[in-house]
Amino acid sequence: MRAVTIKEFGGPEVLTVEDVARPEPLPTEVLVRVHAAGVNPVDWKTRLGHGMAGLQTFPLIPGWDVSGVVEEVGFGVTTLRPGDEVYGMPWFPRAAGGYAEYVTAPARQWARKPATVGHVHAAAVPLAALTAWQALVDTAQVRAGQRVLITAAAGGVGHFAVQFARHLGAHVIATAGAPRHPWLKELGAEQTIDYTATRVEDAAADVDVVIDLVGDASPRTLKVLRPGGLLVGVPGGVSPELAEAGAAAGVRTTPFLVEPDGPALATIAGLIDAGQVAVEVEETFPLERAAAAHVRGEAGHTRGKLVLTT
Repeated sequence: MRAVTIKEFGGPEVLTVEDVARPEPLPTEVLVRVHAAGVNPVDWKTRLGHGMAGLQTFPLIPGWDVSGVVEEVGFGVTTLRPGDEVYGMPWFPRAAGGYAEYVTAPARQWARKPATVGHVHAAAVPLAALTAWQALVDTAQVRAGQRVLITAAAGGVGHFAVQFARHLGAHVIATAGAPRHPWLKELGAEQTIDYTATRVEDAAADVDVVIDLVGDASPRTLKVLRPGGLLVGVPGGVSPELAEAGAAAGVRTTPFLVEPDGPALATIAGLIDAGQVAVEVEETFPLERAAAAHVRGEAGHTRGKLVLTT
C-alpha cells in the first residue's frame, strides 16, 4: 500500500510517500481502506519531534483521523463487517498510521461514518470533535445556562467546541480574528472577541468554563473565570505556574488529552446527521502532497480542517 512515512524528525520535507506492507487485522481488529485522513496540529508537532514524538518509532506513518470502509474483520469482531463505512481516531496517542491506504485498529475504536457527509468531511471530525466533546462533556461537565469561553474558536477543535457548547445549552463566547466572527455566530457563538484588538479579560467575565485551545493561557485568562470556575488546557496542558496562579485566584485548572472513543463518535455522527453540527473543511490535498498540507497547517489561521485524500 501507499503510505506517508517519516524516518527522522524534521520539517515537512521528511514526509515521503512509499510502498509499505499492508497491515493485517489481529483478533478484535478491523482493516479499513482509508478514503481520507484528517490533518491536525499534533501531526506536525510530532513530525518536528514534539507532540507525541516520545511515543513513536521509526519508520513512522503519521496521522490519526481516518474515514474509510471496512475491508476485513479479525476474529471476534461482531460490531462491524466488510463494507461498513466508518470513521475514527484509533490508537491515539500511539501511532495509528492514518496517512496511508489501509489502517488496522480495534473495532470498538471506530463508529459508523455520518451518513450525510462524505469521507473527506468525516475524516475532519474524529480528533478535533472528540477533543471538543470530551473537554466539554466529560471533563468540564458543561450544563445549560453556563458561560463557556472558547479560544481559537475558528480552528478544527474550536468550531466543534462552539457547536457542542451551544448544543449543551451554554452561553458561548468565542475568540477569533474579526473576519471569522459572522461564521462563528452562525455556529452558535453569542459573543465574539477579536483577540487581535481586545484583551479577553476586558471583554468577558463571570465565565464558568474556559476551553483554552491556543496553549498560551496566562494568568490574565484566569481573570474571566467566576470563583470556582474551570480552565481546561488542551494543547500543552497546564503549566505549574498557571496552576499555582489559578489556585491563588480561587479557580480550577486541568490539563487534557483526547482518547479514542467509539461511542462518543457515534453520538457526534448523530448530531451531524441531524443537522445540528456542521463540519468545516478548508482544503484537501492528495496523499502525495502531505508536506504541503503541513506547511498550510503550520501557517495557522485555518478555518476548520485540512484533509488528505488517498
